[in-house]
Amino acid sequence: MDWKLLGLSFVVVFLAELGDKSQLAAITLSGNCQHPRAIFLGTSSALIFASLLGVLLGEGVGQLLPTQLMKAIAAIGFALLGISFLWAPAEADVE
Repeated sequence: MDWKLLGLSFVVVFLAELGDKSQLAAITLSGNCQHPRAIFLGTSSALIFASLLGVLLGEGVGQLLPTQLMKAIAAIGFALLGISFLWAPAEADVE
């Protein structure tokens, strides 16, 4: 097992999930709950299952498409997303 990759993926996902909607849902559910362990187990298994699906989907796409094509698609997608953010009207400007 590649421990550096394991640690890196843990840190990146942990930081990305802090303050995420799944965390807010867990806080909301556990606020008036008598069984916080059930909330923890439910939200933990949901995150693990979603991550498993992402890994399996990524592996499948990685086997179907060449790496260079995947990198190009990702780069173009991020560039288009950035450009759309620049051209989108600010919320204060929308009436």
